[in-house]
Amino acid sequence: MTSLTTAPERPAIRWRPHAALLSFGVFAVGTDGFVIAGLLPAIAGSLHVSVAAAGQLVTVFAISYAVLAPVLAALTASWSRRAVLVTALAVFTIGNAVTALAPGYGLVLASRALAAAGAALFTATATATAAMLAGERERGRAIAIVMLGSTTSLVFGAPLGTLVGGNLDWRATMWLVSGLGLLAVPGIALWLPARGRGVSPGVRGYLAPLRNPRVVGLLVTTVVAFVGIYMPYTYISEIFAPAIGHGPDALAMLLLTFGIAGTLGNITAGHQADRRGARRVVIAVTLALGVVFALTPLATGTIPAALVAVVLSGFFSFGVTTPQQHRIIALTPSGQSLVTSLYQSAVYLAVSLSGAAGALGLQAFGSQALPLLAAVLVFAAAVLTVLLDRTRPGEGPAEAA
Repeated sequence: MTSLTTAPERPAIRWRPHAALLSFGVFAVGTDGFVIAGLLPAIAGSLHVSVAAAGQLVTVFAISYAVLAPVLAALTASWSRRAVLVTALAVFTIGNAVTALAPGYGLVLASRALAAAGAALFTATATATAAMLAGERERGRAIAIVMLGSTTSLVFGAPLGTLVGGNLDWRATMWLVSGLGLLAVPGIALWLPARGRGVSPGVRGYLAPLRNPRVVGLLVTTVVAFVGIYMPYTYISEIFAPAIGHGPDALAMLLLTFGIAGTLGNITAGHQADRRGARRVVIAVTLALGVVFALTPLATGTIPAALVAVVLSGFFSFGVTTPQQHRIIALTPSGQSLVTSLYQSAVYLAVSLSGAAGALGLQAFGSQALPLLAAVLVFAAAVLTVLLDRTRPGEGPAEAA
């Protein structure tokens, strides 16, 4: 594969301000991804469709994200990373503006796919760019800072968007998200180094990472892990119904707690990936998360017990994403944008699968079985990580630890 970076392991600049700027862009696109779920009743009423039909906006966004992330990364591989990031935010903003203006359900669906294209291209490129600027020794911390935008969008962005939608209109929320995306454009266009220009890899280059069995194995492991992670989160209101009594205030408190714990878990995992090796962190976190999920049915009866379960599950759930991206970048340092886009595809495929798998589990076994199913999946991810990485040539010193 043609190299897309120059001296990928040598941090030549102060990378933290750039990573923080990219994190704000991820906050914007993350808010868009999380906020729609809280607006479904309002969207359904406005567009004269059922809530189930409105829910397909989430599905279309997730599937479009999964499919388009690696395709767009390949198509823009010859561009500078700054040009890719600005273009991605422009597409994202236009998609949300069309959503806000669309008179009917069909155009809203199409606009969600357009917004997902911009979001997918931005997040994957932002992660790879921060990793490139930071270099190998601080790669985990750089990825964690960028991913901080995703966790804070869950904690602050989605509730803010839901509040705006509840007090004004769901279309106002779409304008808010568009504005957030635009706010990140000037800083990226003016201050981010115009690095990473290369030659488009073409179809063969695009497929090259998928010919690496370690990359494929890591992507499969990612899907397995995140189906397990997102299943309990998607059905959190059902799992903890005995404690919250379907009360919106108690549920909001659990969601906020989950997001705050996830933010701490993400930052911690980034530091530990640099210090102890990303592979070790993934194994430790998935094993710990499996134990938490296995014990969760014992903690659904009271709010204090539920809070403990949610804090632990949030902390360890968001402790997977940064070291896992660290690992896939280490496998193919010359094609960081392509492999991070494949990683993002795997995560969003898992998001789509978790909803369907959770629905089947809910109908067949009941809500208390969902954490147990999730535990099996994250334990399986830990086992896959051990089995697939017994030999790890080419993964870098931090990864080999």
